[in-house]
Parts: sequence; structure tokens; C-alpha cells
Amino acid sequence: MRRNLFIPLLGLILAIRVFADAPALAGQRALFLGDSITQDDRYVSYLEYYLHAAGKSCDLVSIGLSSETVSGLTEASSPYPRPCILERVDRALKAVKPTVVFACYGMNDGIYHPASPERLAAFTDGLRQLIAHVRTAGATLILLTPPVFDPLPLAGKTVPATAPDFGYGKIFYIGYDDVLAEFARAEIALKVEGVTTIDLHTPMAAALAARRVKDPAFTFSKDGVHPGDLGHLVMARAIAGGLGLPVPADADAELARLAADPVFALVRDRRERRSEAWLPFVGYTLGTPFKSSSIKAAEKTVARLQQLIDAPAVK
Repeated sequence: MRRNLFIPLLGLILAIRVFADAPALAGQRALFLGDSITQDDRYVSYLEYYLHAAGKSCDLVSIGLSSETVSGLTEASSPYPRPCILERVDRALKAVKPTVVFACYGMNDGIYHPASPERLAAFTDGLRQLIAHVRTAGATLILLTPPVFDPLPLAGKTVPATAPDFGYGKIFYIGYDDVLAEFARAEIALKVEGVTTIDLHTPMAAALAARRVKDPAFTFSKDGVHPGDLGHLVMARAIAGGLGLPVPADADAELARLAADPVFALVRDRRERRSEAWLPFVGYTLGTPFKSSSIKAAEKTVARLQQLIDAPAVK
């Protein structure tokens, strides 16, 4: 039992250690990059709500893209090459003009295979290229380590390292979370001026382990990859803690409170509308190219929603 209690405590200690140099966000222009977990946007909405509640609102644009990597790798079973953030990052930086960039990669970068020096090198090389692009644009970078992979809900779809093939949606390496933990350690080990790492993987894995003690069937993710509401809230709380924002102690009670909070509903609506407009405005390729010509209409709606968020009657 003592070992189980030690796991979440260790996660908290490691998180505090790597969060120490995170920049302040109040009044800043922030850009969020990442894969489908970021495109889902729930953790970004929770974080934006916490910033607003703490009086530290920032101008936040989130453009996560499903299937994206920073490594440029694609598994053989994929119907098309996975998009790579390095293809669109300069357009994003030019269009958004952020002072702070958040980037959450790793889940797709190991392409659901066992660990290998080659894939780790592709991941870290991609990170260094991303860092160079962000620094050239004059922004600071906050790397977010990947959330957890959970094989529990993937019965029949996981295989050992000796399997002949691996890939998303078909055959997952059963120990893939060890690969993500290795990626997280590599991000934490990066020591580059103007770059901070906030560790999501360690505290999320600790929270999962702690809940499994009480409920062996518990999972943050129904498909092993994409977190549900509680998983996104755990991610947002880790980021908020790293930024020095207060968060309530009870995550389950907090989830219920947010679901009933009209301010959060407005924040989430604003976040979704803005992301849906900015993603194609920056442009991306997901099998085929996608590009839109304007964000003006969406930004007008976003501005109206922001007025409602700031209105005293909503608070």
C-alpha cells in the first residue's frame, strides 16, 4: 500500500521540479500546438478557464491537428503520411504572432511501436527543430510531455514487442506507455534557453495508478489514447500548477462544478469556435491540403463571447 501512495507523490515532486521556470502568461499571446489530443481542446479550455478565474487571461489560439507528429514518422499501416508540425509551424507563427508557444507531442511520434534509438532520435531532433523555429520567431516555448497510453481498454489490439508490425487503430505495442515515458524524460532533459518543460506524463500516470488501486477497471481513455473529460482536466491542472495557478484539490468535484458553470461554457464555446477557424486559416495537410482565406467572422464571434465572459452578470 505504501508503494501505491508513493507513486502520486513522486509524480508531484517531479512536476514541481520541471515547472519552476514556466513564464507568466497574463496579457500574452499564446499558441497551442499538438496532435488530436490538443485538437480536442478540452484541456486547453480548462486551462483558459483557470487563467480567466485567476485574473491572468491571455490571448490564446489553439490549433492542434489530428495525427500530427514532431518526428515526421509514419507507421506502414497509415493510409497517408502523418502530418508534421515542422511543415506548418512557420505559417502558424507568422499568422498568430505569439509570445508564448505550447507544444504537446509524443503520442504519435513513437508510431505505437516499441522503443528504438532511431525513433527517439527522430523525436528529439524534431523537438530541436521546433525550438529553433519558435526562437527565430522571438517566442518562448513550453513543451508539454505526452499524456499516458493505457492498454487496458484495448483488449485484443495490443501485442508484445516481438510482433511483426504495429500501428494506430490496429496493433498497439502493449508497453507503448514506456515509450512515452522515455519521450517525456528526453523533453525534461532538454536544457535550452527560453524553453520550459511541463511534465504531464508523470502526474497523469501517477493519478491513473492511484485510481487503479480503488478501481482496477478505471481508465482515463476509452480507446487507450484519447483522454476523456477527467483525463483532460488532469492535464490542465498539471499545466495550471506549473504556471502557478490555483486549482481545487478534488478533480472529480471540480469536473462537476465546471460542467455547471456558465462561464466555463462560454470559455469552451469561444475556444472551439476560434480553433475551428484558425486551424484551416493557418493551413494543413491531412491526406489532402486544407486552407481557408479568413478568420474575420470567427474573430467577431470570439470577441462577442469574450465580452460575455467578462460581464459581471455571468460571474
